[in-house]
Amino acid sequence: MRKIGIFGGTFDPIHFGHLRPALEILDALSLDEIHFVPAGQPPHRGVPAAPATLRLEMLQAAVAGEARFRVDEREITRHAPSYTVDTLAGLRGEFPHDALALIVGMDAFLGFPGWHRWQKIFDLAHVIVAHRPGWVLQSAGVLADTLSQRLAYSISEMAKSVAGRILLQPVTQLEISSTQVRACVATGGDPRYLVPEAVRALILNSHCYMQHTEH
Repeated sequence: MRKIGIFGGTFDPIHFGHLRPALEILDALSLDEIHFVPAGQPPHRGVPAAPATLRLEMLQAAVAGEARFRVDEREITRHAPSYTVDTLAGLRGEFPHDALALIVGMDAFLGFPGWHRWQKIFDLAHVIVAHRPGWVLQSAGVLADTLSQRLAYSISEMAKSVAGRILLQPVTQLEISSTQVRACVATGGDPRYLVPEAVRALILNSHCYMQHTEH
């Protein structure tokens, strides 16, 4: 049974705050690969500042040096809102016998009950919550109840099934956001060392964020 991570987002743009935690999870959990899935039409956010084709190109440039990182275009080519549960259903059809693990950050996990058909996600994949060391979830509420029922206390415990468990995984969280990168560029700044050099070149050559400060 292979172990495949799924990391979704607008990636507007991809930056080191995405890439470093993904690499740490890849190695710590001995995943075979991580699929980066850029959103096409995010249902709960505004239209991304950079067009989908450019965000896809930046993502491909960012992961080119790591063979275990893959770029999955399905949400870009899907002419419908990018719901995670639909993406996972498609992946489950392609990898029926492999363990799938959706990678989310702490903030995203706290908003999980607001996701489209969020309970169905556990039928399709595990959920890995990347968080700061020492973080503790609130002890009451629907999310706390879900965590108590599904928490895996070790990687080996999670690996016994193809879906349905939650693993809390501490990672190095860099204080970088896509909003910060866009704002930097919009005000004439240089995003050097916030993003991979190949991504920086695409941003500066395309001028994609010059008119955008917030999305």
